[in-house]
Amino acid sequence: MADTTPRGSATHLVLIPSYNPGPKVFETVAAARAHWAPVWIVTDGSTDGSPERLLRIAESDPDLRVLVRPRNEGKGAAVLFGMQAARAAGYSHVLTMDSDGQHPAVLIGEFMAASGRLPGAMILGRPVFASDAPRLRVKGREISNWWAGLETLWAGIDDSLFGFRVYPIDPLIEVMRGQRWMRRFDFDVEAVVRLCWAGVEPFNIPAPVRYFAASDGGVSHFNYWRDNVLLTWMHTRLVLGLLWRLPRLLARRRRGRPSSAG
Repeated sequence: MADTTPRGSATHLVLIPSYNPGPKVFETVAAARAHWAPVWIVTDGSTDGSPERLLRIAESDPDLRVLVRPRNEGKGAAVLFGMQAARAAGYSHVLTMDSDGQHPAVLIGEFMAASGRLPGAMILGRPVFASDAPRLRVKGREISNWWAGLETLWAGIDDSLFGFRVYPIDPLIEVMRGQRWMRRFDFDVEAVVRLCWAGVEPFNIPAPVRYFAASDGGVSHFNYWRDNVLLTWMHTRLVLGLLWRLPRLLARRRRGRPSSAG
């Protein structure tokens, strides 16, 4: 059963990256705040007026913090920026969720509780799609999930693209500092693959996902050709990365426990 009681934490916060999100962002923030404190939102070069309105909301809510970035640099860059600020403030984990209302704020407490029990793991949402979910998007993620399974030797990632998840901050910052990628749409997949390589185990929880039409206030920045080219290049370099890590990853599987594979 979902945890519907508002809760707070000195170690875990909700982090929402946002870029020109449309009106759904205000519903998303309100829903997140109804279930957790603190909630931080990173506006990544938004030009739609949302940063100004969010800042006004935060003036009367001490558990809401708005971090404004002047230029759009991508989801991964926004998450990294937020995590660095969170670590400096003493936090150890972030739950990331999209700003467009697709993710279930009602499950924040359940995901945070799982992270509290398994602080060294990443808590991943396994999306449960409604009948109106775009079939092209659903089929496309099946392909990406197969590749992510291969790249981690089927380490237990149920879904590589669903951005509703809890990360331990330190290992993810370390992974991102080690290479130049993971800054845009490639972030979600590459984060879980590289964290698996680093010995961070996945723990999966089912979570409903909603897709809103433009008439319902939905906003999508997904570009079919551009972002699929980005994902293709990402999986190419991840497969190459798997090849030179393969002896260590196979040895770790034989031992039956996680260890760093670099």
